Amino acid sequence: MKLGFLQQAEAELGSRDSLAGRLTRTLIVWVGGVWLLCVLGVVWYVDREINHNFDNELAEVAHRTFDTAVHEFDKLRAERPDAALPLIPPPQLYPTDAVLYQMVDVHERVLLRSAEAPANAFDVPLAQGFADSEAWRIYTARHPTLGLYLQVADPLDERRTALNRTLLGLIIPLMAMLPLLALVLRNVARSELRGLQVLAGEIALRNGSDLRPIGLAGLPRELRSVGDDVNRLMQRLSHALDVERALAANAAHELRSPLAAARLRLQTALEHDLRRHDVEAALDALHVLGHRAEKLLQLSRAESGASLTRAKVNLVQLAGTVAQEFWKDPRVNERLSLKVPDAEAPMALGDVDALAIALRNLVENALRYGRGRVVVEVTAPATLAVRDFGPGVGSAQLRTLQQRHVRHSSDSAGYGLGLSIVNTIVEKHGARLELSSPPPGAATGFEARIVLEAA
Repeated sequence: MKLGFLQQAEAELGSRDSLAGRLTRTLIVWVGGVWLLCVLGVVWYVDREINHNFDNELAEVAHRTFDTAVHEFDKLRAERPDAALPLIPPPQLYPTDAVLYQMVDVHERVLLRSAEAPANAFDVPLAQGFADSEAWRIYTARHPTLGLYLQVADPLDERRTALNRTLLGLIIPLMAMLPLLALVLRNVARSELRGLQVLAGEIALRNGSDLRPIGLAGLPRELRSVGDDVNRLMQRLSHALDVERALAANAAHELRSPLAAARLRLQTALEHDLRRHDVEAALDALHVLGHRAEKLLQLSRAESGASLTRAKVNLVQLAGTVAQEFWKDPRVNERLSLKVPDAEAPMALGDVDALAIALRNLVENALRYGRGRVVVEVTAPATLAVRDFGPGVGSAQLRTLQQRHVRHSSDSAGYGLGLSIVNTIVEKHGARLELSSPPPGAATGFEARIVLEAA
């Protein structure tokens, strides 16, 4: 089942609505946009560099050719003094590499022109430096002593051809790399997101019967954070389900006997025309049933940790409030005593309601099983103690008292459920429950101490 799910999830990685597909498309769009900007930057830079190199070459040719042109002009003028201007020197040896030039005087009269130069190539103002005509780039150089100008022309088509060839040599390989780049980005997205798909598959496999923690090995930090949160959520869910199962199990165990007793007593009362003794026995069974139901609800609340707070609790006030509840019953008024320190009242960190439930359970157990006096004592730094003077329990029994449903008397609910409630509340507070029988310095009896964190 798990393998099939993961295969299905992986097959959906490249689908239209998958995260990998969206990530791949987004990366391709952004990488393509950045690539296009880079191409435009390269075009601008290459064009600038090509023009710069051609201009440098054109200026260098002009300065090197100037003396040669003056020499050619003087030679032709000596050979043909009556020839009309401009004079045309013999064609150059390699016409394809010929330099197009003309020499003019300060009055813009053309004195000499190369055989390959067209008549309209130098239709620009006569000023030293670069100028552009429709199809030519012209550099004009001035002779330092003779008052002559030499204009050298370079066709713009050559520059455009050089630029196009350079750009084609750069862009075509880059264009060929785009599909490969898209494939690489898709594979990278799938590879990096495979951990997310595995995590999603593991989460999908979890249900009420399988709340195992998700393995986080090999996951990136962000996914480990998600996995930790999911594990904490499943831990809380598992705990809630355990509390629910425990409540059902405890209810089935604890309520069966009082329900059966109440039903039997009522049936007996009906058979004997509602004798007072049987009705009172039924009421007693219902009282036991209500008492155990209250204990079960306390245990469920303690195990769930619902609404537990961490506030400062005055232990003297807490113990006094619990003692006042029991002093209202005249049957225990003389048996229960409260002992508190004379100095400042100890303060503890905890939930006052939950601690009251724990202390109330300890007092109930002591009154039920103890004989004679029961003492509730508050000691520094943050300890609640309940001590009775009954027969106590043996060492073997003492180790099992905090387990649920463990009883050491057949006439009542026993220590087990009440001490289980106390132990659960103590654990939720990060405190300790210490049991001793007999208490230190006594021959008989039983003592329970809740050692809390001092505020």
